[in-house]
Amino acid sequence: MTDHQAEDHGSGGIASDGVHVVVGAGPIGLGIAKHLTASENTVRVITLSGETRGLPASVRTAKADASDPRVLAKACQGAAVIYFAAAPPYHRWADELPAMQEGAIQAAAETGAVLVVAENLYGYGTAGTLHETHPLQPNSQKGSIRAQMSARLFGAHRASEIRAVSGRASDFFGPGVRRSQLGAQVWPNLVTGKSVWRLGDPDATHTFTYAPDFSRALVRLGAESSAWGRAWHVPSPPDVTLRQALNKAADIAAVKPPSIRKIPRLLLRAAGLIFPLAAELPEVAYQFDNPFVMDWKDYRSAFGDQATSWDTALKATLSWWEKELRS
Repeated sequence: MTDHQAEDHGSGGIASDGVHVVVGAGPIGLGIAKHLTASENTVRVITLSGETRGLPASVRTAKADASDPRVLAKACQGAAVIYFAAAPPYHRWADELPAMQEGAIQAAAETGAVLVVAENLYGYGTAGTLHETHPLQPNSQKGSIRAQMSARLFGAHRASEIRAVSGRASDFFGPGVRRSQLGAQVWPNLVTGKSVWRLGDPDATHTFTYAPDFSRALVRLGAESSAWGRAWHVPSPPDVTLRQALNKAADIAAVKPPSIRKIPRLLLRAAGLIFPLAAELPEVAYQFDNPFVMDWKDYRSAFGDQATSWDTALKATLSWWEKELRS
């Protein structure tokens, strides 16, 4: 590790000294880039394709394979903070995701940048109320991958190879979010009056995370040296059932509440023979069959940040989808 340090210069919890490198340009990566550029930081976004769609004009882009440590380290030169927010489709996690994070770890070690990783809750392997100190006891392949990656990340931190921190979110939603339990299979149907087909019990309490809140929290965690060395649950609006969330959205959109239909497990398994993504869903169904609540009191106590309200988040999400459907 070098002596280069990311510092908080009073810019709303953003480390502004040096380049901020975002690996991945999905909804979370794009959100990180937009949040950083709003505070006039120098931002570089790295993707496999080098695409620039949706990025602010001031953002620099680079093309690199995150799973190649040498290539990624070169693309990250000059970084003060590296945000790892990339993820392949579910069915390619085992083959690709750990190698991608390892590339980010090596890039952070070479550049001396703080490494901020976007994580989820799969590693806990249980439903119920999940606290930030809950042990990682995965019960699925994807959960095992996440737990192993988190262990590697913080093992590298404890060994002083890098300085690392992670933010964990529940199922996220928001403008531009397609692959989610509140994504492309929900909003177009809701605004056009069609039934919504979903996994699990629509009346089980669940935490959903608004994607811009997730991005903002990751930036905050990278800037706060007191946060480094552990995982944090990020701010999320109050827990609701899927039915409550969709009924509230229907009120905002001035449409009838949607009919919610449960996807049969056998149908998912059959569909998985043709669509690999469908085959990956049954092992995480426990998160939707039971109450699944993410407690983020540690983050709230440490940083005082608040989550965006459901009304504001849903209005922004519906507005984005309505524009998308008209285009």
